[in-house]
Amino acid sequence: MRTLWRHAQLATLAPGTPWGLIVRGAIVVDDATLAWVGAEAELPSTLAVDAENDLGGALVTPGLVDCHTHLVYAGERAREFEQRLQGASYEDIARAGGGIRSTVAATREASDEALFDGARLRALALMAEGVTTLEVKSGYGLSAAHEARCLRVARRLGRELALTVRTTCLSAHALPPEFEGRADAYIDAVCAWLPALHGEGLVDAVDAFCDRIGFSAAQTRRVFAAARALALPVKLHAEQLSDQGGAVLAAEHGALSCDHLEYAGHDAVAAMAAAGSVAVLLPGAYYFLRETKLPPVAALRAAGVPIAIATDHNPGSSPTLSPLLMLNMACTLFRLTPEEAVRGMTQHGARALGLADRGTLAAGQRADFAVWKLDHPSELAYWFGGRKPCERVVQGGVERRPA
Repeated sequence: MRTLWRHAQLATLAPGTPWGLIVRGAIVVDDATLAWVGAEAELPSTLAVDAENDLGGALVTPGLVDCHTHLVYAGERAREFEQRLQGASYEDIARAGGGIRSTVAATREASDEALFDGARLRALALMAEGVTTLEVKSGYGLSAAHEARCLRVARRLGRELALTVRTTCLSAHALPPEFEGRADAYIDAVCAWLPALHGEGLVDAVDAFCDRIGFSAAQTRRVFAAARALALPVKLHAEQLSDQGGAVLAAEHGALSCDHLEYAGHDAVAAMAAAGSVAVLLPGAYYFLRETKLPPVAALRAAGVPIAIATDHNPGSSPTLSPLLMLNMACTLFRLTPEEAVRGMTQHGARALGLADRGTLAAGQRADFAVWKLDHPSELAYWFGGRKPCERVVQGGVERRPA
Protein backbone atom coordinates (compact mmCIF):
# COMPACT_ATOMS: atom_id res chain seq x y z
CA MET A 1 0.00 0.00 0.00
CA ARG A 2 1.53 3.31 -1.09
CA THR A 3 0.08 6.48 0.40
CA LEU A 4 0.86 10.14 -0.30
CA TRP A 5 0.55 12.69 2.51
CA ARG A 6 0.83 16.15 0.97
CA HIS A 7 0.37 19.87 1.72
CA ALA A 8 2.14 19.57 5.09
CA GLN A 9 4.66 21.57 7.05
CA LEU A 10 7.31 18.98 7.88
CA ALA A 11 9.58 19.17 10.92
CA THR A 12 11.85 16.39 9.66
CA LEU A 13 14.59 17.03 12.28
CA ALA A 14 17.13 16.43 9.53
CA PRO A 15 20.48 18.19 10.10
CA GLY A 16 21.46 21.44 8.42
CA THR A 17 18.50 23.75 9.04
CA PRO A 18 16.43 24.58 12.15
CA TRP A 19 13.96 21.76 12.77
CA GLY A 20 14.81 20.32 9.32
CA LEU A 21 11.76 22.34 8.32
CA ILE A 22 10.09 21.93 4.92
CA VAL A 23 7.35 24.55 4.61
CA ARG A 24 5.27 22.78 1.94
CA GLY A 25 6.27 19.17 2.10
CA ALA A 26 5.05 15.70 1.31
CA ILE A 27 5.58 12.16 2.56
CA VAL A 28 5.21 8.93 0.63
CA VAL A 29 4.60 5.84 2.74
CA ASP A 30 5.15 2.31 1.46
CA ASP A 31 3.48 -0.08 3.90
CA ALA A 32 5.31 0.63 7.20
CA THR A 33 8.21 2.65 5.77
CA LEU A 34 8.80 6.25 4.68
CA ALA A 35 9.66 5.88 1.01
CA TRP A 36 10.10 9.58 0.19
CA VAL A 37 10.21 12.84 2.18
CA GLY A 38 10.72 16.29 0.69
CA ALA A 39 9.24 19.41 -0.84
CA GLU A 40 5.92 18.74 -2.52
CA ALA A 41 7.11 20.53 -5.66
CA GLU A 42 9.85 17.91 -6.01
CA LEU A 43 7.59 14.85 -5.94
CA PRO A 44 8.57 12.42 -8.71
CA SER A 45 6.37 13.03 -11.76
CA THR A 46 5.95 9.29 -12.25
CA LEU A 47 4.77 8.67 -8.70
CA ALA A 48 1.79 6.31 -8.48
CA VAL A 49 -0.06 5.97 -5.18
CA ASP A 50 -3.00 3.96 -3.84
CA ALA A 51 -4.30 6.76 -1.60
CA GLU A 52 -3.70 10.47 -1.05
CA ASN A 53 -4.22 12.72 1.97
CA ASP A 54 -4.24 16.53 1.82
CA LEU A 55 -3.20 17.78 5.27
CA GLY A 56 -4.20 21.39 4.60
CA GLY A 57 -0.89 22.83 5.79
CA ALA A 58 -0.86 20.99 9.12
CA LEU A 59 2.39 20.40 10.99
CA VAL A 60 3.90 16.91 10.81
CA THR A 61 6.61 15.64 13.15
CA PRO A 62 8.05 12.22 13.88
CA GLY A 63 5.93 10.26 16.32
CA LEU A 64 6.89 11.03 19.91
CA VAL A 65 9.06 8.52 21.77
CA ASP A 66 8.55 8.29 25.55
CA CYS A 67 11.74 6.45 26.48
CA HIS A 68 11.25 6.18 30.27
CA THR A 69 7.96 5.11 31.90
CA HIS A 70 6.74 2.84 34.69
CA LEU A 71 3.23 2.27 33.33
CA VAL A 72 2.47 -1.10 34.92
CA TYR A 73 1.46 -0.79 38.57
CA ALA A 74 -1.56 -0.64 40.87
CA GLY A 75 -2.64 1.95 43.42
CA GLU A 76 -1.58 5.56 43.91
CA ARG A 77 0.53 7.56 46.37
CA ALA A 78 -1.37 10.81 46.83
CA ARG A 79 -0.87 10.68 50.61
CA GLU A 80 2.90 10.75 50.11
CA PHE A 81 2.49 13.88 48.01
CA GLU A 82 0.83 15.53 51.01
CA GLN A 83 3.60 14.29 53.31
CA ARG A 84 6.26 15.86 51.09
CA LEU A 85 4.35 19.14 51.08
CA GLN A 86 4.46 18.98 54.87
CA GLY A 87 8.24 18.57 54.88
CA ALA A 88 8.99 14.86 54.51
CA SER A 89 11.56 14.03 51.84
CA TYR A 90 11.27 11.28 49.22
CA GLU A 91 14.03 9.43 51.08
CA ASP A 92 12.28 9.85 54.46
CA ILE A 93 9.10 8.28 53.10
CA ALA A 94 10.97 5.42 51.45
CA ARG A 95 12.96 4.61 54.58
CA ALA A 96 9.72 4.57 56.61
CA GLY A 97 8.34 1.80 54.40
CA GLY A 98 6.45 3.94 51.91
CA GLY A 99 7.55 4.89 48.44
CA ILE A 100 8.21 2.11 45.97
CA ARG A 101 7.38 -0.59 48.53
CA SER A 102 3.81 0.68 48.89
CA THR A 103 3.32 0.41 45.12
CA VAL A 104 4.87 -3.06 45.19
CA ALA A 105 2.29 -4.21 47.75
CA ALA A 106 -0.62 -2.86 45.66
CA THR A 107 0.80 -4.32 42.45
CA ARG A 108 1.26 -7.77 43.93
CA GLU A 109 -2.35 -7.78 45.10
CA ALA A 110 -3.77 -6.72 41.72
CA SER A 111 -4.89 -9.21 39.07
CA ASP A 112 -3.25 -9.40 35.68
CA GLU A 113 -6.38 -7.89 34.11
CA ALA A 114 -6.44 -5.01 36.58
CA LEU A 115 -2.77 -4.27 35.85
CA PHE A 116 -3.41 -4.37 32.11
CA ASP A 117 -6.53 -2.19 32.29
CA GLY A 118 -4.68 0.48 34.27
CA ALA A 119 -1.63 0.41 32.02
CA ARG A 120 -3.80 0.49 28.90
CA LEU A 121 -5.58 3.68 29.99
CA ARG A 122 -2.24 5.33 30.75
CA ALA A 123 -0.81 4.29 27.40
CA LEU A 124 -3.87 5.65 25.58
CA ALA A 125 -3.39 9.01 27.31
CA LEU A 126 0.21 9.16 26.07
CA MET A 127 -0.86 8.11 22.59
CA ALA A 128 -3.43 10.93 22.49
CA GLU A 129 -0.50 13.37 22.60
CA GLY A 130 1.37 11.80 19.69
CA VAL A 131 3.36 8.97 21.29
CA THR A 132 4.03 6.08 18.91
CA THR A 133 6.83 4.34 20.84
CA LEU A 134 7.35 4.00 24.56
CA GLU A 135 9.36 2.07 27.09
CA VAL A 136 7.78 0.29 30.06
CA LYS A 137 9.88 -0.73 33.04
CA SER A 138 9.09 -3.43 35.56
CA GLY A 139 10.20 -2.86 39.16
CA TYR A 140 6.92 -2.90 41.08
CA GLY A 141 6.78 -6.68 41.42
CA LEU A 142 10.22 -7.38 42.94
CA SER A 143 9.82 -11.17 42.87
CA ALA A 144 10.40 -13.58 40.02
CA ALA A 145 6.68 -14.23 39.53
CA HIS A 146 5.49 -10.64 39.89
CA GLU A 147 8.23 -9.12 37.74
CA ALA A 148 7.32 -11.60 35.00
CA ARG A 149 3.64 -10.64 35.35
CA CYS A 150 4.40 -6.95 34.92
CA LEU A 151 6.60 -7.54 31.89
CA ARG A 152 3.93 -9.73 30.28
CA VAL A 153 1.41 -6.93 30.75
CA ALA A 154 3.81 -4.52 29.05
CA ARG A 155 4.27 -6.90 26.12
CA ARG A 156 0.48 -7.21 25.83
CA LEU A 157 0.19 -3.43 25.51
CA GLY A 158 2.36 -3.60 22.42
CA ARG A 159 0.29 -6.40 20.93
CA GLU A 160 -3.13 -4.87 21.54
CA LEU A 161 -2.49 -1.15 20.94
CA ALA A 162 -1.20 0.70 17.87
CA LEU A 163 2.03 1.30 19.75
CA THR A 164 5.61 0.04 19.91
CA VAL A 165 6.47 -1.01 23.47
CA ARG A 166 10.02 -1.71 24.60
CA THR A 167 10.33 -3.54 27.91
CA THR A 168 13.02 -2.97 30.52
CA CYS A 169 13.65 -5.20 33.52
CA LEU A 170 14.04 -2.94 36.56
CA SER A 171 13.97 -5.65 39.23
CA ALA A 172 16.83 -3.80 40.96
CA HIS A 173 14.46 -0.93 41.75
CA ALA A 174 14.10 -1.30 45.52
CA LEU A 175 14.55 -3.90 48.23
CA PRO A 176 11.35 -5.92 48.79
CA PRO A 177 10.29 -6.52 52.41
CA GLU A 178 11.13 -10.23 52.34
CA PHE A 179 14.78 -9.30 51.69
CA GLU A 180 15.00 -6.62 54.40
CA GLY A 181 18.64 -6.23 55.44
CA ARG A 182 19.82 -8.62 52.71
CA ALA A 183 20.45 -6.42 49.71
CA ASP A 184 23.26 -8.58 48.33
CA ALA A 185 21.06 -11.67 48.51
CA TYR A 186 18.35 -9.82 46.64
CA ILE A 187 20.79 -8.84 43.89
CA ASP A 188 21.74 -12.54 43.67
CA ALA A 189 18.05 -13.30 43.12
CA VAL A 190 17.65 -10.58 40.47
CA CYS A 191 20.62 -11.94 38.54
CA ALA A 192 19.16 -15.44 38.78
CA TRP A 193 15.77 -14.32 37.38
CA LEU A 194 17.16 -12.63 34.30
CA PRO A 195 17.87 -15.72 32.15
CA ALA A 196 14.28 -17.01 32.50
CA LEU A 197 12.76 -13.58 31.85
CA HIS A 198 14.97 -13.14 28.81
CA GLY A 199 14.25 -16.68 27.65
CA GLU A 200 10.53 -15.93 27.67
CA GLY A 201 11.16 -12.91 25.43
CA LEU A 202 10.09 -10.38 28.06
CA VAL A 203 13.18 -8.17 28.27
CA ASP A 204 14.67 -5.69 25.81
CA ALA A 205 17.03 -4.00 28.31
CA VAL A 206 18.03 -4.02 31.97
CA ASP A 207 17.93 -1.07 34.37
CA ALA A 208 18.73 -0.47 38.04
CA PHE A 209 18.28 2.29 40.62
CA CYS A 210 21.75 3.25 41.83
CA ASP A 211 21.33 5.68 44.74
CA ARG A 212 21.34 5.94 48.52
CA ILE A 213 17.85 4.44 48.79
CA GLY A 214 18.46 2.05 45.90
CA PHE A 215 21.51 -0.09 45.26
CA SER A 216 25.22 0.53 45.45
CA ALA A 217 27.52 0.83 42.47
CA ALA A 218 29.00 -2.58 43.32
CA GLN A 219 25.56 -4.20 43.40
CA THR A 220 24.57 -2.45 40.16
CA ARG A 221 27.75 -3.73 38.52
CA ARG A 222 26.64 -7.32 39.27
CA VAL A 223 23.24 -6.71 37.64
CA PHE A 224 24.95 -5.26 34.58
CA ALA A 225 27.29 -8.26 34.36
CA ALA A 226 24.29 -10.60 34.37
CA ALA A 227 22.60 -8.52 31.67
CA ARG A 228 25.61 -8.40 29.43
CA ALA A 229 26.10 -12.17 29.78
CA LEU A 230 22.71 -12.42 28.05
CA ALA A 231 23.69 -9.75 25.48
CA LEU A 232 21.06 -7.41 26.91
CA PRO A 233 21.77 -3.65 26.79
CA VAL A 234 21.75 -1.72 30.04
CA LYS A 235 20.59 1.67 31.26
CA LEU A 236 20.52 3.27 34.70
CA HIS A 237 18.57 5.47 37.08
CA ALA A 238 21.67 7.50 37.94
CA GLU A 239 22.47 10.47 40.17
CA GLN A 240 18.86 11.43 40.87
CA LEU A 241 19.22 12.04 44.61
CA SER A 242 23.00 11.89 45.08
CA ASP A 243 26.19 11.19 43.16
CA GLN A 244 27.01 7.50 43.56
CA GLY A 245 29.16 7.19 40.45
CA GLY A 246 26.37 5.35 38.67
CA ALA A 247 26.60 7.18 35.36
CA VAL A 248 30.32 6.44 35.07
CA LEU A 249 29.62 2.77 35.85
CA ALA A 250 26.81 2.64 33.32
CA ALA A 251 28.96 4.26 30.65
CA GLU A 252 31.68 1.66 31.29
CA HIS A 253 29.08 -0.94 30.31
CA GLY A 254 28.09 0.93 27.15
CA ALA A 255 24.73 1.96 28.57
CA LEU A 256 22.02 3.05 26.16
CA SER A 257 21.14 5.82 28.59
CA CYS A 258 21.65 7.32 32.01
CA ASP A 259 18.43 8.79 33.39
CA HIS A 260 17.68 11.67 35.83
CA LEU A 261 21.27 12.95 36.36
CA GLU A 262 20.50 15.91 38.65
CA TYR A 263 23.66 15.19 40.68
CA ALA A 264 25.90 14.07 37.82
CA GLY A 265 29.37 15.62 37.75
CA HIS A 266 31.87 16.31 35.01
CA ASP A 267 33.29 12.77 35.20
CA ALA A 268 29.83 11.37 34.48
CA VAL A 269 29.34 13.68 31.50
CA ALA A 270 32.76 12.79 30.07
CA ALA A 271 32.11 9.06 30.50
CA MET A 272 28.71 9.29 28.81
CA ALA A 273 30.17 11.25 25.91
CA ALA A 274 32.89 8.65 25.40
CA ALA A 275 30.39 5.77 25.56
CA GLY A 276 27.74 7.38 23.37
CA SER A 277 25.14 7.07 26.12
CA VAL A 278 22.03 9.27 25.99
CA ALA A 279 21.19 11.58 28.90
CA VAL A 280 17.48 11.10 29.63
CA LEU A 281 16.19 14.11 31.58
CA LEU A 282 12.92 13.77 33.48
CA PRO A 283 11.44 17.17 34.30
CA GLY A 284 8.23 15.70 35.74
CA ALA A 285 10.09 14.03 38.60
CA TYR A 286 12.27 17.10 39.12
CA TYR A 287 9.15 19.26 39.43
CA PHE A 288 7.03 16.88 41.50
CA LEU A 289 9.79 16.21 44.07
CA ARG A 290 10.57 19.95 44.21
CA GLU A 291 14.21 19.25 43.41
CA THR A 292 16.51 22.26 43.28
CA LYS A 293 19.66 20.69 41.83
CA LEU A 294 19.54 21.04 38.05
CA PRO A 295 20.99 18.37 35.76
CA PRO A 296 24.19 19.56 34.05
CA VAL A 297 22.57 20.62 30.79
CA ALA A 298 25.33 23.01 29.70
CA ALA A 299 28.01 20.39 30.30
CA LEU A 300 26.01 17.76 28.41
CA ARG A 301 25.61 20.15 25.47
CA ALA A 302 29.28 21.05 25.46
CA ALA A 303 30.30 17.38 25.49
CA GLY A 304 27.91 16.49 22.69
CA VAL A 305 25.87 14.07 24.81
CA PRO A 306 22.43 13.53 23.22
CA ILE A 307 19.63 14.72 25.53
CA ALA A 308 16.32 12.88 25.61
CA ILE A 309 13.15 13.91 27.45
CA ALA A 310 10.57 11.49 28.88
CA THR A 311 7.55 11.51 31.17
CA ASP A 312 8.92 9.03 33.76
CA HIS A 313 5.26 8.27 34.44
CA ASN A 314 5.02 6.56 37.84
CA PRO A 315 2.75 6.93 40.88
CA GLY A 316 5.36 8.25 43.30
CA SER A 317 7.48 10.92 41.67
CA SER A 318 6.00 11.76 38.24
CA PRO A 319 2.28 10.99 37.92
CA THR A 320 1.97 12.81 34.62
CA LEU A 321 0.51 11.49 31.38
CA SER A 322 1.33 14.54 29.25
CA PRO A 323 4.41 14.34 27.03
CA LEU A 324 3.66 17.86 25.79
CA LEU A 325 3.79 19.23 29.33
CA MET A 326 7.19 17.55 29.70
CA LEU A 327 8.41 19.39 26.60
CA ASN A 328 7.33 22.67 28.19
CA MET A 329 8.96 21.80 31.51
CA ALA A 330 12.18 20.79 29.76
CA CYS A 331 12.33 24.34 28.41
CA THR A 332 11.12 26.25 31.46
CA LEU A 333 12.90 24.22 34.15
CA PHE A 334 15.99 22.89 32.35
CA ARG A 335 16.40 25.76 29.83
CA LEU A 336 16.38 23.57 26.76
CA THR A 337 15.36 25.20 23.51
CA PRO A 338 12.04 24.00 22.04
CA GLU A 339 13.93 22.25 19.26
CA GLU A 340 16.19 20.48 21.76
CA ALA A 341 13.15 19.37 23.73
CA VAL A 342 11.31 18.01 20.70
CA ARG A 343 14.43 16.24 19.43
CA GLY A 344 14.67 14.82 22.95
CA MET A 345 11.27 13.16 22.64
CA THR A 346 11.80 11.94 19.08
CA GLN A 347 15.30 11.46 17.69
CA HIS A 348 17.18 11.11 20.98
CA GLY A 349 14.35 9.27 22.73
CA ALA A 350 14.57 6.62 20.02
CA ARG A 351 18.33 6.41 20.45
CA ALA A 352 17.88 5.92 24.21
CA LEU A 353 15.90 2.78 23.35
CA GLY A 354 18.46 1.55 20.84
CA LEU A 355 16.08 2.20 17.92
CA ALA A 356 17.68 3.65 14.80
CA ASP A 357 14.62 3.32 12.56
CA ARG A 358 12.50 6.18 13.94
CA GLY A 359 12.68 9.65 15.46
CA THR A 360 13.21 11.60 12.23
CA LEU A 361 11.30 11.97 8.97
CA ALA A 362 13.57 10.53 6.28
CA ALA A 363 13.37 7.92 3.57
CA GLY A 364 13.99 4.47 4.99
CA GLN A 365 12.70 5.32 8.46
CA ARG A 366 9.67 3.66 9.98
CA ALA A 367 6.42 5.46 9.07
CA ASP A 368 5.68 6.81 12.55
CA PHE A 369 4.51 10.42 12.50
CA ALA A 370 2.05 12.79 14.14
CA VAL A 371 -0.11 15.51 12.56
CA TRP A 372 -0.64 18.64 14.66
CA LYS A 373 -3.02 21.58 14.45
CA LEU A 374 -0.16 24.01 15.03
CA ASP A 375 1.60 26.66 12.96
CA HIS A 376 5.16 25.93 14.05
CA PRO A 377 6.91 23.04 15.84
CA SER A 378 8.03 25.33 18.68
CA GLU A 379 4.37 25.40 19.77
CA LEU A 380 4.69 21.78 20.91
CA ALA A 381 6.70 23.10 23.86
CA TYR A 382 4.85 26.42 24.16
CA TRP A 383 1.27 25.43 24.98
CA PHE A 384 0.53 23.59 28.20
CA GLY A 385 -2.76 22.44 29.67
CA GLY A 386 -6.12 22.17 27.97
CA ARG A 387 -5.14 22.09 24.29
CA LYS A 388 -5.17 18.81 22.36
CA PRO A 389 -3.39 19.73 19.14
CA CYS A 390 -2.63 16.18 17.94
CA GLU A 391 -5.10 15.46 15.14
CA ARG A 392 -3.86 12.29 13.48
CA VAL A 393 -1.17 9.70 14.15
CA VAL A 394 0.39 7.21 11.77
CA GLN A 395 2.16 4.28 13.42
CA GLY A 396 3.94 1.79 11.21
CA GLY A 397 2.11 3.22 8.20
CA VAL A 398 -1.35 2.71 9.76
CA GLU A 399 -3.40 5.75 10.74
CA ARG A 400 -5.11 6.01 14.11
CA ARG A 401 -7.06 8.93 15.51
CA PRO A 402 -6.00 10.19 18.95
CA ALA A 403 -8.54 9.37 21.68
